[in-house]
Amino acid sequence: MTAILAPKKILIIGFVWPEPNSTAAGSRMLQLLHFFKGNNYQITFASTAQASEFSMNLEALGVFKKNILLNDSGFDLFLQELNPDIVLFDRFLTEEQFGWRVAKNTPNALRILDTEDLHSLRSVRLESQKNKTTASITDWKQADMTKREIASIYRCDLSLIISSYEMDLLLKEMKIDEKLLLQLPFMLGNIGESDKMQWMPFEDREDFVCIGNGKHAPNLDAIRWLKTEIWPLVRKQLPTVNLKIYGAYLPESILQLHQPKEGFLVLGRANDAKEVLGQARVSFAPLRFGAGIKGKLVDSMICGTPSVTTDVGVEGMHAHLPWGGKVSNDAESLAENAIALYTDKKLWTKCQSNGEAIINQLYDKSILEEKLLSRINETLNSLEEHRASNFIGSMLMHHSMASTKYMAKWIEAKNQ
Repeated sequence: MTAILAPKKILIIGFVWPEPNSTAAGSRMLQLLHFFKGNNYQITFASTAQASEFSMNLEALGVFKKNILLNDSGFDLFLQELNPDIVLFDRFLTEEQFGWRVAKNTPNALRILDTEDLHSLRSVRLESQKNKTTASITDWKQADMTKREIASIYRCDLSLIISSYEMDLLLKEMKIDEKLLLQLPFMLGNIGESDKMQWMPFEDREDFVCIGNGKHAPNLDAIRWLKTEIWPLVRKQLPTVNLKIYGAYLPESILQLHQPKEGFLVLGRANDAKEVLGQARVSFAPLRFGAGIKGKLVDSMICGTPSVTTDVGVEGMHAHLPWGGKVSNDAESLAENAIALYTDKKLWTKCQSNGEAIINQLYDKSILEEKLLSRINETLNSLEEHRASNFIGSMLMHHSMASTKYMAKWIEAKNQ
């Protein structure tokens, strides 16, 4: 009789409960859940956050849910009982909070960090934008958050890096061993002929669209920049065309920018982001700072909608391939590019084809899933040797466990 192997177990510690329809981070997490489910993992998703009405129904995916607390030794018992093969930290902040408990209670579990994007890079760029300066690599290296995030990467066995730009930063500027990193962008299905048949043609599309979650500072800055400087220049040349702003959790200050007479329509949460993108002729994303891969630009390419964006917008997203739209960094050039894309069918069609090539060549789910599975198995099979070669990681884990552990114990005792 053939023995039935028990499913492998993974614990995902979420910074938030995933909202795939609200955030790019939620979409990324859903892709990872599908990957582990498809590879016969029993998945438990735990978080200290409060769920919202837009949180994904994890149970429907066959994922176990667990509410956990910070600074609580009950988490140790939960870990020991679950005894996962893999623990995946959703962003470095959860590794800081729970990594030492995972290392202590399940030392043989593979520790994976999904960075989502380099939060330190986004944070430094945000400060520079506020101060009207340009963030340098040196500024990033010297930031406190960078030291915390890099330490977290070292303490883990494998970190998933979403953009090629961030991968280069870690390899070339920080000299992190490539064995600790895996560049893993969004894992998407290819755009096929049947998908393209569903795309609305140039003539049937109308208006511009800008999509961005209101909890994300780069999106709010982009919307304000559109309102004050970019859109008036476009509207002057295209007086009957509208710009439709969509986004979950848009604050009141953004909702108040709604001006139908100016063709500036702030419409709030989109029930289906791909539907509104697929009806628009051009996607607008004038991002002045940020990090990672921009979900709105990925979705635009999937919908066959060319985009107008910045160098920050396309950073680390398209390798050597021509962009699926137009890229510039000042208000006048962005407006000119928007008008050109909106009115020139030949240019628009070429940019649409560029977007298709980017998705199919760089975001191929089958290739990326195979790459991830291979690296996980390879690291699991040589975990002791892998950790022995990561002295900096073991040193940081030693100090982190000492400092974080006693602070947590103090808070726990205080709470009692």
